[in-house]
Amino acid sequence: MIIVTGAAGFIGSNLVARLNAEGYRDVVAVDDFSREDKNRNLAGKELTGKVHRDEFFTWLSENHRFVQFIFHLGARTDTAEFDRNVFRVLNIDYSRRVWEDCIRYGLPLIYASSAATYGRGEKGYDDDHRLIPELKPLNPYGESKQVFDMWALEQEKKPYFWAGLKFFNVYGPNEYHKGRMASVVLHAWHQISKTGEMKLFRSHRPDVKDGEQKRDFIYVKDVTDAMVWMMQQRKHSGIYNLGTGRARTFLDLARSVFAAAGKPERIRFIDTPEDIRDKYQYFTEARVEKLQREGYKKPFTSLEEGIRQYVKEFLIEGRYE
Repeated sequence: MIIVTGAAGFIGSNLVARLNAEGYRDVVAVDDFSREDKNRNLAGKELTGKVHRDEFFTWLSENHRFVQFIFHLGARTDTAEFDRNVFRVLNIDYSRRVWEDCIRYGLPLIYASSAATYGRGEKGYDDDHRLIPELKPLNPYGESKQVFDMWALEQEKKPYFWAGLKFFNVYGPNEYHKGRMASVVLHAWHQISKTGEMKLFRSHRPDVKDGEQKRDFIYVKDVTDAMVWMMQQRKHSGIYNLGTGRARTFLDLARSVFAAAGKPERIRFIDTPEDIRDKYQYFTEARVEKLQREGYKKPFTSLEEGIRQYVKEFLIEGRYE
């Protein structure tokens, strides 16, 4: 039995689909299941059961002998939320209980960290454990992920295998419910479909041209491929970056969406809102050598191909994975 917390969410539901495709049918979904728009992400998936997140620890105490692996992806991911108590409860305290139960019951664990821990990237984007204490996130969400990463590294007792994955800018199917927190690809698709144009934030730095802010955009199918591979390999525990290792511009992204949609390019630049301007990342790029040294050799999907698949196979028809 494999547990996926946050299973009704974006990455969680894609992971369930990937597990099913690999022949794993004994999957238990953990979430709050209170939003019908998120629950659609699980339609058609093969599941052994669903467990409300508030009841999970009681359920695990009664069923742990049947569990082989836990993916802990459940979290509050709103980067515009500034109530630190929300993140403490869901991203720190809950994650600590998952970790401690994995030790108690002898279970391996993969949990979701985030590239938001890197802040402006002053220290680079290297997942070397020695550098992690120096990172300075820009918002409470990133801080919560950094706090848990640091806590995990400091623990004397750890699950016999564990991995924290720093997801970079993930895009792909099943993010319809995410609203303003959805990927730029989904926002671009909505704008282009409705207005025929795409608005991008202009640069407020003299060394970066408008639209040439860069991010490491990774297709969700690459993320789930890597997670399933890590579950199967279980080599060396630790914190790993999960990005493509290649930063691309927002102009590249916008042009790829126009091309996939079969629409002429119309791009307009607008000011970055002042409330997020000082927290805006102009560049992210994962160092992925550590993951590759573990033996992960599968090529990552190019931005152009990932967007082509996402738009043509999912967004045009409103289809779910």
